[in-house]
Amino acid sequence: MFHLMKRFGSFRGSKKRKEQCKSLERCQSDPRGLFASGLSSSPSTPTQVTKQPTFPLESYKHEPERLETRIHCSSPPDTGQRFSLPPSQSAAKPPIMTPAPCATSKPAAAAAPAPSQLPAASEGMLEKLELEDEALEESESDIYVRFMRSHKCYDIVPTSSKLVVFDTTLQVKKAFFALVANGVRAAPLWESKKQSFVGMLTITDFINILHRYYKSPMVQIYELEEHKIETWRELYLQETFKPLVNISPDASLFDAVYSLIKNKIHRLPVIDPVSGNALYILTHKRILKFLQLFMSEMPKPAFMKKNLDELGIGTYHNIAFIHPDTPIIKALNIFVERRISALPVVDESGKVVDIYSKFDVINLAAEKTYNNLDITVTQALQHRSQYFEGVVKCSMLETLETIVDRIVKAEVHRLVVVNEADSIVGIISLSDILQALVLTPAGAKQKEPESE
Repeated sequence: MFHLMKRFGSFRGSKKRKEQCKSLERCQSDPRGLFASGLSSSPSTPTQVTKQPTFPLESYKHEPERLETRIHCSSPPDTGQRFSLPPSQSAAKPPIMTPAPCATSKPAAAAAPAPSQLPAASEGMLEKLELEDEALEESESDIYVRFMRSHKCYDIVPTSSKLVVFDTTLQVKKAFFALVANGVRAAPLWESKKQSFVGMLTITDFINILHRYYKSPMVQIYELEEHKIETWRELYLQETFKPLVNISPDASLFDAVYSLIKNKIHRLPVIDPVSGNALYILTHKRILKFLQLFMSEMPKPAFMKKNLDELGIGTYHNIAFIHPDTPIIKALNIFVERRISALPVVDESGKVVDIYSKFDVINLAAEKTYNNLDITVTQALQHRSQYFEGVVKCSMLETLETIVDRIVKAEVHRLVVVNEADSIVGIISLSDILQALVLTPAGAKQKEPESE
């Protein structure tokens, strides 16, 4: 059986209401509470207060349905992480102070400094300004790192969302039909014996089953028709079994990005450690869209103005591709053997004319045409010809800022990098971009080729 779960702020229920009440009590009794962390005016005491860089509340108006929820149901109230950088992060990089003027506060009638002292003062001033410029550039370079560390996975979970959960005793065929019917790409797997989530069922599983058991259009794929999910997992994962990678709603978005890229996965279940309930499935696309909403409110790092050629982001060697007349079964074999998630379709002249991704494969289940995988890619993609707007491309000379805007607005998982003749040069994916924006500035190791 499978369960269709709809969350309407359930996690925000009793737990967050209690925190909200505590927050209100704290604000009334402690002037340094939540509102003093970045929303209120400066304290009236004469002590010097260092203003932390903040992420303005106004930018949340881009998501009006979340505004009220974000204000009243934010992170634990004693941190104020929603509206300013956490003190631990701010302390690591001291704020830039305005340079002290050369003149002193002596009366105007005081004697002017000797001419021999002026060059030394000017030299010291220039040196100080240079140091400040370097500090500013260093501070801006990891602004996205600090943003991600100051927000939690909980912040990115929609107020209302749909989550499909499969029991491992469900038939594989019915599970894939349920994915199609509910318009989702993956579902957590629940094992009743263990009373816990044990894995994920994704389109990659569907591709692996077809790749492993397809013989010809005349032979029915028995394993797809009769196997249960638990049987497939025992056969396929017997040597490669890994525990389910998941994350707590209280973990930072930086941890989520690191987990996605380090484990080379595309979907990260958010599971409440107290109740054991699955709340949401985080993806690269959701995280990057959240970050991009606030980019205009933050200082822009210098690397955002550099182009792909300068940054070297993406894959540019040994790019796998197919032709319009390539059989579907061959495309599936490339998906499995190369551990990639999309194949550019190139015509006889070398021009990129289409793209065949793993997500397109699920349409074989929707149309129940998976028993004939000898059809061409062009035939398999006819179902989307009415709404397909073409391959989303970019060039090596475009800046990272332009790339981020384009991939977020197009809501795709990758851009095909092409030259002036529209011939394929490389591929830049969501994980490549998040690596460059978040992990590389934080000093994390460059990722390896990924899989789902």
